[in-house]
Amino acid sequence: FIFTVCNFMSHEKCLKNVKIPCSCIVPSLVRVPVAHCFGPPGHYKRKFCTVCRKSLESPAFRCEVCELHVHTDCILFACSDCRQCHQDGHLDHDTYHHHWREGNLSSSARCEFCKKTCGSSEVLSGMRCEWCGILAHAACYVIVTPECTFGRLRNMILPPTCVQLFSRNFSKLHCFRISEDLQTDADEDDDVDGSTQGSTKDVQISTDSSKQTLKIFDGNDAVKRNQFRLISVPRIAKNEEVVEAALRAYYINDDQQEYELQTFTQQILLSDDVVNRNDAAEDSNLGSVFRESVPEAWIIRAKPKDEEVIRIYPAWLKVGMAYVSLRVNKDSTVQTVIKEVLPLLGRHTECLQNFKLVEVLMGSKQVQRMALDNQELILNRLKDIRKTSIRQMNQTRFYIVENSKSIVQVNLFVGGLPPQLSPEEYTNILKEELAIKTNVVSVSHVYQAQGAVVLQISCFSEAERIYMLVKDTVVNDKPLNAVVIPAVMASKIPRNCCPLLVFVNPKSGGLKGRDLLYSFRKLLNPHQVFELTNGGPLPGFHTFSKVPSFRVLVCGGDGTVGWVLGALEEIRHKLVCSEPSVAILPLGTGNDLGRVLRWGAGYSGEDPYSILVSVDEADDVLMDRWTILLDAEEPAEGAEDGIVEPEPPKIVQMNNYCGLGIDAELSLDFHHAREEEPGKFNSRFHNKGVYVKVGLQKISHTRNLHKDIKLQVDQHEVELPSIEGLIFINIPSWGSGADLWGSESDNRFEKPRIDDGLLEVVGVTGVVHMGQVQGGFRSGIRIAQGSYFRVTLLKPIPVQVDGEPWIQAPGQIIISAAGPKVHMLKKSKQKQKK
Repeated sequence: FIFTVCNFMSHEKCLKNVKIPCSCIVPSLVRVPVAHCFGPPGHYKRKFCTVCRKSLESPAFRCEVCELHVHTDCILFACSDCRQCHQDGHLDHDTYHHHWREGNLSSSARCEFCKKTCGSSEVLSGMRCEWCGILAHAACYVIVTPECTFGRLRNMILPPTCVQLFSRNFSKLHCFRISEDLQTDADEDDDVDGSTQGSTKDVQISTDSSKQTLKIFDGNDAVKRNQFRLISVPRIAKNEEVVEAALRAYYINDDQQEYELQTFTQQILLSDDVVNRNDAAEDSNLGSVFRESVPEAWIIRAKPKDEEVIRIYPAWLKVGMAYVSLRVNKDSTVQTVIKEVLPLLGRHTECLQNFKLVEVLMGSKQVQRMALDNQELILNRLKDIRKTSIRQMNQTRFYIVENSKSIVQVNLFVGGLPPQLSPEEYTNILKEELAIKTNVVSVSHVYQAQGAVVLQISCFSEAERIYMLVKDTVVNDKPLNAVVIPAVMASKIPRNCCPLLVFVNPKSGGLKGRDLLYSFRKLLNPHQVFELTNGGPLPGFHTFSKVPSFRVLVCGGDGTVGWVLGALEEIRHKLVCSEPSVAILPLGTGNDLGRVLRWGAGYSGEDPYSILVSVDEADDVLMDRWTILLDAEEPAEGAEDGIVEPEPPKIVQMNNYCGLGIDAELSLDFHHAREEEPGKFNSRFHNKGVYVKVGLQKISHTRNLHKDIKLQVDQHEVELPSIEGLIFINIPSWGSGADLWGSESDNRFEKPRIDDGLLEVVGVTGVVHMGQVQGGFRSGIRIAQGSYFRVTLLKPIPVQVDGEPWIQAPGQIIISAAGPKVHMLKKSKQKQKK
């Protein structure tokens, strides 16, 4: 059997076991409506649409938070049943049930209950819990205990009950801080093509002359947007058959007797109130929709009723029932409905004034709420909704809500402000640039060193206005950035839970960051995944500032790791957990720190789930960090008459190594090449090829670096051999995994470790020597080992720290140990148990 509405297929003998609800009744089964977060359209191979169950051949949408995949023209019929990742101030419940999503499982998937395969690459089949990831057959999943324990990753997931976010006016992309640079204005695009191009795909089969294709609109809204569905019916079809086909096209599961067809005329476009029913009445008498001249377009309308049964949902979930059914007639007002519902919910003693009726439209992209006026006639309200769109009626609910003054509190992180100002000065800048209303906006946190503030806003429309305005505001030639951040209620976090704060740099290395962002949002709570191009690491650390214990995963190159560790150092004193351990998922070109901590030479598409398991099992190790003070004694080049002041001293942090001379010069040339054509540098292989090419051009250069610098180690002068490059190393990996210090034992020096408080100083004689070190044939020239270094530059020399190169003017460079050692996570050696 094939079901004509949603294309569900079943054997005859299996019909009695069918437990999957059809797309047309799914909205009525949703417990808590949560809108989806659709990214840009893309091509998803071997995936099926959740609404019409057909394969996704053309560009389609997927939700960035849950497994929902949907055709462009099915998006309007997708149900707002996304994962509930935070409390929205209305619905607060502490036990979490499995969040089942059907299909798109790999063909090797096994059912948790009967242990047989439950995936398929040919049809939509099998169920998966979006939180704990367990898999089951459609017939077995109903037997699984309903409560979800969040599975293997439960200690790393930030529980949704601990996160609060008032998201009324913000789109889902804003709430989950998903950057919109790839985002097209999907709302408008898919509305236009959704109407025509997509809906023809079901109908093109009927090319024979006995059938006719009709355009069907579902109300005035569809007419305005020119958004129709196509149906194919026999030329001699009865009126009822056409109504049935039209309802089916719009996934409406009502009795066809309650609907009628009306011809589409120009008058309808001109006036919403003109209801031209003459033709429809005539048609029904004739028994056939078609006469000599058949109108191509029709509108499906609901017949007026004198009474109806409506469902009222209690908005507090402490009541034992999901909803209450109530019969209303043409005299029923919102107030009489409230009066009748309260006794049914066991609230008869309470005053009517304490409650209101809220209409909720469960759109796939946004859940809209509207409080109804007490005197409004409820049947008129239903009639208006159906006139606008009968599909909308299918997605509309009525909730009875307590009038308690819900406290609105939107937290907005604003970065890019001038650093080191007082809270009053920041407030004045915001008043001047954004015209903030101080009665509803207050500055709750100030990060002076970073030039950032956190605003607490007690009004949705003001929060939205500020958010949109910040994007176009520039202060001191620097654009501001705004991020909506959730509030984490630390007291609700379970004792053994140590959530993982994930930072992803989508620009690192081979540009694999985008896929990782999607995978981590899906496997964890999206509120613990931060994109570094959107405000840097600070919004993430601020969000977790009250969490008693957490770990960090940085997805990016060594430069990204340094950026996050530097931010952690600056903000450490404001965190309850001041020393979180940091794991690395290497996405860069060199990834030396990732190699030393056993995270590999670079990410090459491993399963993100197994990466998270490895992070959970990783060992805690300590690592030294170093502060480098660069003090130029001469004024910068280009100074007229030499009166210009010398550059102020510069302080940088170092984790891996610091190079002077040839090593830094190669980095600088590579850096310039990448800045000129960034589009070409999207694979590690190409990046390394450019390094080799730059190196070959330097082979014939002879320099005498030892004559241009002086080195002092722990207050003692050190005589330098004849070298072209001097490198200070903190970790036993340099230049993409080469061992510069060498492994042979040496009586003069101790064996290097990453937590011994010592740096190793090594020299290289030129590009050829560096190539031999990279190939593993030689090591560098060991010069010194110590904890305090002073280098005197006698002329401008290229310098690089952790891969960031520049030309340093003559002067002093002082290297000393930075504050406390940092806690890093080293991948444990034992194989994971299958």
